[in-house]
Amino acid sequence: MNGYFSKMRGNGPSPPRVSWAEIARSWLGSFLGLAALGLIHSTTANLMEASLLFGPFGASAVLLYAAPRSPLAQPRNLIGGHVLSAAVGVALARWMPGSVCPQWLVAAAAVATAIALMHATKTLHPPGGATALVAVIGGTPITGMGFHYVLYPVAAGTLILLGTVLLVNNAIPGRRYPEYWW
Repeated sequence: MNGYFSKMRGNGPSPPRVSWAEIARSWLGSFLGLAALGLIHSTTANLMEASLLFGPFGASAVLLYAAPRSPLAQPRNLIGGHVLSAAVGVALARWMPGSVCPQWLVAAAAVATAIALMHATKTLHPPGGATALVAVIGGTPITGMGFHYVLYPVAAGTLILLGTVLLVNNAIPGRRYPEYWW
């Protein structure tokens, strides 16, 4: 039992803080990337009745602009993680409706299944878990979209994020993206 609790003490000091220049690059990249997404959303939202600006993309921006060299931030992970997780969330929400199963159980199953699928396909992208969760708990505007949610806003928004991160990160001195594609 003592060994179990000793694992909770951690395994060393925290890494040092990044430089102010790196903080500025992360801020600039995420601002430009999400502003582009917001600009496109503001001109298309009325046509599609869905928002391109939703929480999981904010989390993706952290990886893409603050840790662009991370394996979790590469294009395969960004696209595959969001799209597969969205499909899992929609599928479970449709196959396990509230009349059959409590929503909290469907939400847990959606995130856990999305994680397993991302691991199996080498597309692990932590914001994908949120994408699966939103598919289940997003309310009528999201659940009413069915599998269209996978295409818009998820796939469309992910491709816009990828386009902006390629443009922005490679324009900032000291940055390069991606490390690899697939």
